[in-house]
Amino acid sequence: MVKENLMEVRKHMEEACRRAGRPVEDVTLVAVSKTKPLEMLKEAYEAGARDFGENKVQEILEKQPGMPEDARFHMIGHLQRNKVRQVIGKAVLIHSVDSLRLAEQIEADAAKRDLSVDILLEVNVAREESKYGFFLEEVEEALLQIREFPHITVKGLMTIAPFVEDPEENRDIFKKLYQLFIDIKSKNIDNGTMNVLSMGMTGDYQVAIEEGSTMIRVGTGIFGAR
Repeated sequence: MVKENLMEVRKHMEEACRRAGRPVEDVTLVAVSKTKPLEMLKEAYEAGARDFGENKVQEILEKQPGMPEDARFHMIGHLQRNKVRQVIGKAVLIHSVDSLRLAEQIEADAAKRDLSVDILLEVNVAREESKYGFFLEEVEEALLQIREFPHITVKGLMTIAPFVEDPEENRDIFKKLYQLFIDIKSKNIDNGTMNVLSMGMTGDYQVAIEEGSTMIRVGTGIFGAR
């Protein structure tokens, strides 16, 4: 099932890229494996998946030793400050840096171990009360502060769009974040390090790709419903 689902997702990715006039190599697929058993991750790996997204630090720590060395784990869930030291050095990318305080904690823990940590800033584009993240108008100021941290590299921006029946309803969300991404790059606020725009999940990743996403996070579409 996992292999067939993965092939289906890749087919839709290619179609969306074709519509947008983009090479499919521009988009990284993160297989969201939260709550899934190791056997399913291995099945996805055998079918070509290399990037896996987890919501909890504990799941990364438990699953990583059982996977081949070239499997990359992404921290995509809300990260508590007291868990930072456990995940740095394990996750290839932390998608969910949603506050200055969290960035400060990552810097402090990374400095102690002389590590360089790649992060994305989480942006709450839709200003949903139930979601974490910077508002659009706060991102630039946050970036100016975080880029001074020597042990952190901001690789880009991430958003979790609202859950909607019709993915077209999220097109405007993706447009707004893409515009901010381009603005930041044009002003060179990012020190030239930003190349990741993580947006789009199982229900809306095709629309996200059409609007400039470079990284999609697909769970149910690959592993089935929880």
